[in-house]
Amino acid sequence: MSTSNQKLLIDIGSTYFKVCTSESIEQHFRDFNKQILDDLMHKCGETVQRFDAKDIHICSSANGGLSTLIIGLTHSYSLKYATNIAFNAGINIIDSIVFQDIEDYSIPSDLIDVVIIVGGIDSNSGLFDERLLSYLDKLHYSNVVYVGNAPDADFVASHVKKLVVLPNIIDDRLHIVERHLKDYLTNLYQQDIEGKEDIKDLYQITGNQIYPTPYVVNKSLPLIHASFSVTDPFILLDIGGATTDVHYSKDLVSDNIVTEQEHDRIVFKKLGVFKSRQSLIFTAENNEFAYELLMHLKVTENIYNEHSEKATRILMQLAIFLVLCKMSHYRPTYVTLRLLAMNSIVFTGGITKVLNTDDIEDVVAFFYRKILNSDHKPVTVLDANYDIWTLGAKEHATCQ
Repeated sequence: MSTSNQKLLIDIGSTYFKVCTSESIEQHFRDFNKQILDDLMHKCGETVQRFDAKDIHICSSANGGLSTLIIGLTHSYSLKYATNIAFNAGINIIDSIVFQDIEDYSIPSDLIDVVIIVGGIDSNSGLFDERLLSYLDKLHYSNVVYVGNAPDADFVASHVKKLVVLPNIIDDRLHIVERHLKDYLTNLYQQDIEGKEDIKDLYQITGNQIYPTPYVVNKSLPLIHASFSVTDPFILLDIGGATTDVHYSKDLVSDNIVTEQEHDRIVFKKLGVFKSRQSLIFTAENNEFAYELLMHLKVTENIYNEHSEKATRILMQLAIFLVLCKMSHYRPTYVTLRLLAMNSIVFTGGITKVLNTDDIEDVVAFFYRKILNSDHKPVTVLDANYDIWTLGAKEHATCQ
């Protein structure tokens, strides 16, 4: 057993898991015929057994994360602030609803892990009414949290069972207040893991809380210059099996939210290459330039039906293109980045095992020419050894 301050860092992804000590980093494809703990101990048991439970720190994205629905009064403050906090807590957002139009929204059929209600500043009251209660009655959700104006909290709490009331995330100066909701969401993630048999088993080897992987990776971004030749502003793309995460410098956003963080995150839940392969293909089929990209890559749409190394490589390149489209003015989503001001683009995750620098730069150049009509060329950096995750995991383990 370890007697020093050395840590063992473990990340469980949807397709890979990684084990990092001070001497080395191992990475293995998961065996889906085994429980995660059994697979981990079969491949890395000797390493794991060298460490005390208190020195083993685990993060995971294998359970897909929590699904969140946000109901807010305005796009400018309520929804934007709650979305920002949820993303940076490692939570996935399925939809956001403007309260004034709530009667026009359809009811999601899936079970929602947590509903967030937000809106107004504490000097205002009477902003929510029966329309909110009627909509909530029709939803299927596991948790509901209120982080809106304080005067309306009693009204909502008196009608909504098991409502958790936290301090308003919007202060009287219209600044964001992150801590309470962020702590609540990361703790919910912990409870969600405890309910998943496969992940719960990992508590047999660690004495520490298991955190969402995106939350841990976000910790590394202020430290990234120590290991990589990255010039600000930059974005980090983590393209994996189930989702694609984008971590970006806030300098790339015109309407920054005033927070202590220099980097924010957004996740595209249906743009992975393995588990969400079909939704990636669906998105490509609905992008008018994807066909042209396939021609540029010298393949046809038949590649969607193939299951080969070549098909995986093409889908990875499509994922890069589609994500950049969604972050641009071409297909604006939650946030639009000033991509012509971006100096570096960093890739991590499973994509680094499939594509090389030339493959990536080819599709990035295609995007800039076709969508932004520019020859701008941000520097491409590949994190092939998961050093970014290691940086974040070490920082997080030190702070725990």
